[in-house]
Amino acid sequence: MSTPPRWFTETDDGHSQWYIERFRTMAADGADLAGEARMIDAMVPRHARILDAGCGPGRTGAALFACGHDVVGVDADPELIAAAVEDYPGPTWLVADLADLALDEVGHVEPFDAAVVAGNVMAFVAPDTETMVLRRIAAHLKPDGFAVVGFHTDRYDMGAFDRHLAEAGFTLEHRFATWDLRPWRVDAEFAVSVLRMPS
Repeated sequence: MSTPPRWFTETDDGHSQWYIERFRTMAADGADLAGEARMIDAMVPRHARILDAGCGPGRTGAALFACGHDVVGVDADPELIAAAVEDYPGPTWLVADLADLALDEVGHVEPFDAAVVAGNVMAFVAPDTETMVLRRIAAHLKPDGFAVVGFHTDRYDMGAFDRHLAEAGFTLEHRFATWDLRPWRVDAEFAVSVLRMPS
């Protein structure tokens, strides 16, 4: 990666392990960690091929795999991928930078029905790579495939995001204020956007 993602430059040493343990604790306590996955599962056919872009320690991709989908999860952080491999065997977990994602180069040539970009991933990519990240995700989708992108609105300007998604070739199809599909409003603290590639 030419410019490190903000995940590496704007977080403290030990942040990755803290993040891993946080979600392990939540899982052990019975917290609902599959809300994003339920939304995606409702939008795709059975046995869909799904890209978990910026998968972190694997909770969303694992939930989609449990629903019977073919999941490939990618993240730039080797610690997070190691945790995903340990905690959630089944999906394919790969270390990769979203800004230059090229899964065909590592044997994954089949395009995806959908991509999920959860957990503020777009707010953690390297500065000025947002359009490229969205382009690389788009390049891995089937015609008429879609991506669902969620982030806190105080971390990534909505106007900038809308410019970036258009520059990447996506069309904004829907926008919600939460992963459980509450209506969008301009003062919402969170945005979940459904982006569609032209067929």
